[in-house]
Amino acid sequence: MKLILGSKSPRRQQLLREMGFSFEVRVKDTDESYPDHLQPAEIARYIAMQKAQALQEELQHDEILLTADTIVCVDTRILGKPRDENEAREMLQLLSGRKHLVMTGVSIADRENITTEYCETTVHVRALTTEEITAYIEKCQPFDKAGSYGIQEWLGAVAVEKIEGSYNNVVGLPTHLVYRLLKSAAF
Repeated sequence: MKLILGSKSPRRQQLLREMGFSFEVRVKDTDESYPDHLQPAEIARYIAMQKAQALQEELQHDEILLTADTIVCVDTRILGKPRDENEAREMLQLLSGRKHLVMTGVSIADRENITTEYCETTVHVRALTTEEITAYIEKCQPFDKAGSYGIQEWLGAVAVEKIEGSYNNVVGLPTHLVYRLLKSAAF
C-alpha cells in the first residue's frame, strides 16, 4: 500500500519520516468549521474525518490516506490557529499559568472506509510575562499552530512544566495512535 498524507504540516511530515514511513503529500482545501453542539474531542475527530472525506474518492486501490486535525482547548474554549499577532497574544495569555488540553483527531481511509480516533494530552504552562509572549511571537511566528505555540519550540522548552500524555500529539501527530491504526489497516 502507498501512504498518502493529507497534510501540509512540516511537523506531521517529519514525525512520519521519523517513524520510517515514505509517503506522498496530497491536500485539498477543506472547510474546518464544525457543528456547535460538538464536544472538543468530537471536533478534532470531525475535522480529521472531513479532511479524509475530501480526498477519499481520489484514492487509488493501492493507497491509504492519513489525515489529522489538532485543537487546543482551555476550559470549553477552542483555540485554533491565530489570525494575527493580537489573536496569538490573546491565546498565549490565556494559556499562561494554566493547564490546557491538546486533542488530535486522526483518520485512516481507503476507497471504501474511514476509521477515526483521537488522542488527548494535558499540558501545563507556567505563567508567562508580557515580554516573553512578545518575544515568542516575534521569533517563532506561531500563526500556523493551534493555540499559537509549538511545544518543540522555545516556549515548549522554557514554559511547559508538565505534560500528561503523548508529546508527539502536542507536536501535531500522535504517532503511537497512527502506528496502531496503520497496522490494523494492514498497511
